[in-house]
Amino acid sequence: MKQLLLIRHGKSDWDHPGLSDHDRVLNERGLRDAPRMADALKKRGISPDLIVTSTATRAATTASLIAEGLGYPCEEIIKVPDLYLAPPRTILRVIQALEENKDTVLVFGHNPGMHEAVNLLSEASGVEDFPTLAMARIEVDVEFWGEAEWGSGLLVELLTPRSVVMDSMG
Repeated sequence: MKQLLLIRHGKSDWDHPGLSDHDRVLNERGLRDAPRMADALKKRGISPDLIVTSTATRAATTASLIAEGLGYPCEEIIKVPDLYLAPPRTILRVIQALEENKDTVLVFGHNPGMHEAVNLLSEASGVEDFPTLAMARIEVDVEFWGEAEWGSGLLVELLTPRSVVMDSMG
């Protein structure tokens, strides 16, 4: 059994019209919410063996902030250019190519591909909304990542910045 966390990047800043989409940064909310999400993951005992992210600034920054909160070395985050605005089939290819000795993996990317991948991996989940910094924790019923296919996962938990804040309020 493998544990996969598909995470959409945090809220990004649209205030710099000269920046390319790839280079957009996180806004204040994105910078605030990422450490909160890391705390929520830490409370759940999530300890990543590997973190993989899109090369886009907003995704890589989100990955770094969450890595820091989980005590994962930021220099070991793997940046995968193919994850930038990736369709679900590309996300699945990235998952299938993960190192087999890594059992808990966080993958950071973008909608609509991440949202679609969540629903395709865990077909029974029917996730309707996957907002910025949403996190889907999926148990993938395989021994090796290369065996992962659509429908091989079970959505264990869906976290959003709003649910994390509500959870922390008791």
